[in-house]
Amino acid sequence: MRTRIISLLVVASIFIFGCAPQEELPRLIPMKDFFRNPENAVFGLSPDGSHLAFLKPWENRLNVHVQKIGEEEVTRITSATERGISEYFWANNNRIAYVQDTAGDENFRLYAVNIDGSDLKELTPFEKVRVGLIDRLKNDDEHMLISMNKRNPRLFDPYRININSGKMKMIAQNTGNIIDWQTDHDGNLRIAVTSDGVNTSVLYRDTEKDKFQTLITTNFKESMSPLFFTFDNKNLYVASNIGRDKTAIYEYDIKNKKHATLLYEHPEVDVAVDGLLKSDKRKKITGVTYIIDKRHYHFFDDERKTLQEGLEGRLPGYEVAVVSRSKDERKVLVRTYSDRSLGSYYYFNRDTDDFKKLVDISPWLNEDELSEMKPITYKSRDGLTIHGYLTVPKGMKAENLPVVVNPHGGPWARDRWGYRSEVQFLANRGYAVLQVNFRISTGYGRKFWEAGFKQWGLAIQDDITDGVQWLIDQGIADQERIGIYGGSFGGYATLAGVAFTPDLYACGVDYVGVSNLFTFLKAIPPYWEPFREMLYEMVGHPEKDKELYEKVSPFFHADKIKVPMLIAQGANDPRVNIQESDQIVEALKKRGIEVEYMVKENEGHGFRNEENRFDFYRAMEKFLGKHLGGRVEAETQQ
Repeated sequence: MRTRIISLLVVASIFIFGCAPQEELPRLIPMKDFFRNPENAVFGLSPDGSHLAFLKPWENRLNVHVQKIGEEEVTRITSATERGISEYFWANNNRIAYVQDTAGDENFRLYAVNIDGSDLKELTPFEKVRVGLIDRLKNDDEHMLISMNKRNPRLFDPYRININSGKMKMIAQNTGNIIDWQTDHDGNLRIAVTSDGVNTSVLYRDTEKDKFQTLITTNFKESMSPLFFTFDNKNLYVASNIGRDKTAIYEYDIKNKKHATLLYEHPEVDVAVDGLLKSDKRKKITGVTYIIDKRHYHFFDDERKTLQEGLEGRLPGYEVAVVSRSKDERKVLVRTYSDRSLGSYYYFNRDTDDFKKLVDISPWLNEDELSEMKPITYKSRDGLTIHGYLTVPKGMKAENLPVVVNPHGGPWARDRWGYRSEVQFLANRGYAVLQVNFRISTGYGRKFWEAGFKQWGLAIQDDITDGVQWLIDQGIADQERIGIYGGSFGGYATLAGVAFTPDLYACGVDYVGVSNLFTFLKAIPPYWEPFREMLYEMVGHPEKDKELYEKVSPFFHADKIKVPMLIAQGANDPRVNIQESDQIVEALKKRGIEVEYMVKENEGHGFRNEENRFDFYRAMEKFLGKHLGGRVEAETQQ
């Protein structure tokens, strides 16, 4: 019966959209405009400020390009054709390093190339080895510090590597439980963070010749995260929630092994580990950033405050951030952010006051045609305040709308205000989009985070359900036209939503989501092993909590799912193994449930290649249009 009701509503909603006054609705923006590669992105200044590097499509893949400031000529220095490059680093003024994996396997290899495109070297030509950056070593033009799990797939050891020859030397050995390495301002490796899966320790040494000694050990629920050394290399700046709910920034006294000075705290939210601002040139802490509804700043330094105020004055109406600086900090790259565009990059020479736009990241999108993302709050059924964001289609009243609920991944993450291609795409098709920072989301303090432990599919899912009910109670949602879509943990929440609240949703889209906690934790990559015990405490133990696993794994409740599903998966996903999607698809098909299954053989945890993104969102648009009644592009209908 429900299928017939949905079908009638689809016809009715198409009629309503089709007859709406044209001036009230923006044009139907082509799907590809939301998901195509950016025209230019991820700009970075060379240390001397003379050159720009950025990612730009070539052969349909993002590649590194270089341009001298003040000149028109652009030089492409990489030639990736199979998979775009996602991350690069200025190794010195004349050489750039970058990392690249194969078909989404996340085993990143390190490469280096000159800024004229010459002398390309694969520096870590090792199979099934993952490289990470520890320190670019700003005072050493020939070396970088990297981490690799070359010796043991579970463990990352630090290496000093020559960026020209690839010659490397392991400079310390992971004793079995080190999960992070950090340097002082001179590039000396002096901090290690260990974990046994539950307890975390911060280790310290005076010099690289000394042995590491323990500064502090905490249960993972309480943490002290080293950010960087004070500028005399004697103490540490840390983010800590020890003895408190919200994470704050402190100076930590190494000699006496204690928190010394509280630099900044906020009563409502955590101050994140990436929230402390500094000037290496002037050797000063300059400010902090934190997120409530949007990004906010608090400054300790008048010069940095003046710079920020000046930039915001030049670029009113946008979030403004300094994203790259020359070594002397006189030349800066600035990026704008908003909820309705990917923003723009600007170059600012503080000595000459030369301020100019470099590029709009997505110039084909018109902000006036896109929809506002507004912060919301509501109460959960047990009294927690839940924060989130609601995007209502431009030109439509927030009344009786089809809705797509979009739970975030992680789940130890959070949604924040800003441009999201998926959100704007869905809003343009006529859907209101609800994003929920359910319990276990980060940024709201320890109690809120811990309230989600062992609550996958239970209280976490209730928070999402309560958000949907809030939309219905407010008259915003048409309760017969609500779908749910998410990726990774959001994919799990999608499956849990259609399984545990089967009458709430009309359809679901699961993107690289977990379906079975037993198989998910059994297949985690080897370098997640140090965190296994912590995962057991946060998610549950497969033996001690066997009944819980069975209760909250959608795979074991496939018989309750009765709505159409679209499921997408990368074949090489190292985090959520393809088995997670295979098994739920098979279970649904056995029961005759309508399910579309898309597998991309050259992808991992999410689709990075442009043509694969197009395939997925084209399928999503058609699927949601069929089951929720939103607008569908003519190309998609064919």
